[in-house]
Amino acid sequence: MPEYTLRIRRYSPETGESAYWEDFDIELDGHRSVLDGILQAKDRQDGSIGIRCSCRAAICGSCGVRINGRPGLACHMHLEEAEKTSRDGEVITVEPMGNMPVIRDLITDMDSVHWKKIRRVTPWLLPDGEPPEREYIVPKESMVDVTQTMACIQCGACVSDCLSMEVDPEFIGPAALAKAYRFVGDPRDGQQFERLLDLSEDPHGIYDCTHCFNCIEACPKGVAPMSQIMRLRRIAGADHHIVDRNNGHRHEQAFVTLVKQGGLLHEAELLPRSYGGDSWFGKFHPRAAAELLDSLPVITRALRTRKVTPMAALKPHKIPDTAALRRIFDEIEGQPERFELNLYIVQPDDEPDAAAGHAGGAAHGSAASTPPEGSPNT
Repeated sequence: MPEYTLRIRRYSPETGESAYWEDFDIELDGHRSVLDGILQAKDRQDGSIGIRCSCRAAICGSCGVRINGRPGLACHMHLEEAEKTSRDGEVITVEPMGNMPVIRDLITDMDSVHWKKIRRVTPWLLPDGEPPEREYIVPKESMVDVTQTMACIQCGACVSDCLSMEVDPEFIGPAALAKAYRFVGDPRDGQQFERLLDLSEDPHGIYDCTHCFNCIEACPKGVAPMSQIMRLRRIAGADHHIVDRNNGHRHEQAFVTLVKQGGLLHEAELLPRSYGGDSWFGKFHPRAAAELLDSLPVITRALRTRKVTPMAALKPHKIPDTAALRRIFDEIEGQPERFELNLYIVQPDDEPDAAAGHAGGAAHGSAASTPPEGSPNT
């Protein structure tokens, strides 16, 4: 029987001692899961090991941990695969998820962070008017549009690896915002604008995401929380024209405009355009002037350390030929409606007509694709 070494991070708050690492040698077939290994160590060596688990089938999301520094489900990772991805190729490290208080060993307090933020986005339908005599009739395409977010099992893996939450613990977070899209995209909900206004105006809302892609890589079900956050932004800005007090929408517009005009991002222009607008006068808007004054210490430090020079900052940023770039913008902006990729729609690649039918029928567009590995549709 193969032998594996699990290095588990231990922590018992009642002892008053700091967290520490402890090694456990186990004997299991390589195709057995890391969770099986932890439970064997608990059963045969130390019954005090704390681990939360239930279904052992990657459905309930209870056994979320970090394996070799990466978040995931302990029941969903084979021992032989975990050993290959370990730092030294021998010892498999297992520790609790990040961005959440540790209760004991591998058990984290999900209620104070994860579930608190889920409740923050009002995770239930808020229909307008009188209910129908029988049931609500929802177009198939509309439900397909929210299928990807409905696949979330609330394991907290995305929360564990979110860099924005690490810097700003008040950030609503990827799991909760993905849940928010599940109701924003549902035609039965009558509070779409109110939901988006709330999440846009909140300084810890949809514009607090930094696009690090960690949540997409961490999610075991292919929910792609960051993609759902981007969809919330697009509906808020492009459909409802919400200009938030955080200037998140203007900031995105400034990025797009600068790249469209010159093919490169001009950092010196980014801040004034984000707060004042794209016009020449807009850059000298009182909002932009106030933000520039607040940024003077940072600018001064950058100049003093020569990370930037006045000439480089003021020099126009433009590639020699922007024709090809403009054709891309014209192609995208010339589409009759927005095209969104939903990874949970199963459709063969050789049936473009059927795929186009899905894309055109959804409330915000969706596209056919093969479902991600581990999805319920595979």
